[in-house]
Amino acid sequence: MQKQLLMGDEAIAQGAIDAGLSGIYAYPGTPSTEISEYIHSSREAKEKGIKASWGANEKTAYEAALGMSYTGKRTMVCMKHVGLNVAADPFVNSAITGANGGFIVVSADDPSMHSSQNEQDSRELGRFALLPTLEPTNQQEAYDMVHYGFDISEKYGIPVLLRITTRMAHSRAGVSRKAPKAQNEIKLPKNLRQFVLLPAIARKQYKDLLQKQTSFIAESENSGFNKYIDGPEKKLGIIACGITFNYLMENFPDRKVPYPVVKISQYPLPKKDIEKITTECKEILVLEDGYPMVEEMIKGYLGKGIKVKGRLDGTLPRDGELNPNIVAVSLGKEDTKGQEIPSVVANRPPSLCNGCSHHDSFLALNEALTSYSKGRVFSDIGCYTLSALPPYESINSTVDMGASITMAKGAADAGMVPAVAVIGDSTFTHSGMTGLLDCIIAKSPVTILILDNSTTAMTGGQPSAAFGRIINICKGLGVEENHIRILKPLKKNHEENVAVMKEELEYNGVSVIIPQRECVQTLNKRMREKFKNK
Repeated sequence: MQKQLLMGDEAIAQGAIDAGLSGIYAYPGTPSTEISEYIHSSREAKEKGIKASWGANEKTAYEAALGMSYTGKRTMVCMKHVGLNVAADPFVNSAITGANGGFIVVSADDPSMHSSQNEQDSRELGRFALLPTLEPTNQQEAYDMVHYGFDISEKYGIPVLLRITTRMAHSRAGVSRKAPKAQNEIKLPKNLRQFVLLPAIARKQYKDLLQKQTSFIAESENSGFNKYIDGPEKKLGIIACGITFNYLMENFPDRKVPYPVVKISQYPLPKKDIEKITTECKEILVLEDGYPMVEEMIKGYLGKGIKVKGRLDGTLPRDGELNPNIVAVSLGKEDTKGQEIPSVVANRPPSLCNGCSHHDSFLALNEALTSYSKGRVFSDIGCYTLSALPPYESINSTVDMGASITMAKGAADAGMVPAVAVIGDSTFTHSGMTGLLDCIIAKSPVTILILDNSTTAMTGGQPSAAFGRIINICKGLGVEENHIRILKPLKKNHEENVAVMKEELEYNGVSVIIPQRECVQTLNKRMREKFKNK
């Protein structure tokens, strides 16, 4: 087949289609979103009957994928790194249940926090769960790893973690495709008690998982994705993990590094290669995007008094993503980062879209709160997070998906009045509903704004599980019907909206205010489609 120019995300998606994928489940989150979107829009995937579904959250998506694997089909679940926290319960437990059909878990990390609240490294969670982890160096490897990942998943009967970073997800390169494979037939597990994690069963299967670790190391040592590249200058040895191998190569135009290099793209670590380079070289430089995981592991088990350099000793910055220049400096080469940005150039922080449907929601909220001191509004993950910035400066917290409602409850429990939560419609069905239930049970005096823009806006306008359901969900959870207030956030309704908000802020119980107005971006997209089809 001819090469295709694909982003890393697209290479993973196409690799899955070609490898016999039957279903993909996900919750949107940058930088993983495009994997699922590619399959959703793929004519080839539709022709093959591949199931592509957005979950209400990462946990539900993970469990649906595990259910498809139970039937013997090949399946994939995709999320960003903080989404793997949401799915951590099934992720860790599925290492013990094992998989039946090939099961790949894609976690997209975000070093430098381009669009995230932390820099966590999913490799650590792979190690924590005792599962094989793959980390591609380039787009071709990302494509090939999907095929390989499904194969070893079925060989050992376990899920496999595929970890990528933002730079890998969103950069493009040529990718050569393999001949497509047919989808697996339905085949139930040979052991029908395999997925029943009663303690007696779980203990036995955990022992089996531990016994497989030796095989996982052997797979890493024999993997074509891990390589030992010899070099004549033994004063320094370099261990380059994932995309950092590219950064290393960019510092040597002929791609000939004078030092021995171990390229790592599959975990657990290949012990033989690590032992060889640490025996032959006087110092070791570890290049890895994310946590200093490999650096710490090497320092821990070498016991040879060899100097190991990396993020921990200051050779490389402790935070942020690496790049060719940072790697160059660590090798003693010239710093070519260029001039510092002059102080006269002002930062341009992100802001809500022009014409944002909830511009007037924040103006009304700010006015309704003028008689109270500041610092009473707990917010969530979504576009509305940007209302922390001027000109609104409306919110006072953003921690994780769903935290707005439960943090407001905690503040109300402490006696703070009023306690206000702001959450989006998609985030509400992701992880806000259980917090609302807690408030109902405790009869907490909280005012909750569910900003309904009819889509999952921040990640590109994917369908919202909340669409057309919010009012009934709130009723079903026990919110009193006369304290479910629907607003139209328009300038002409400003005074009326302020009055409603003030009324509910004074109510000593759970109240829900739902400003409803379609996202301006999805509206524009819908109108363009409408006129295009005329």
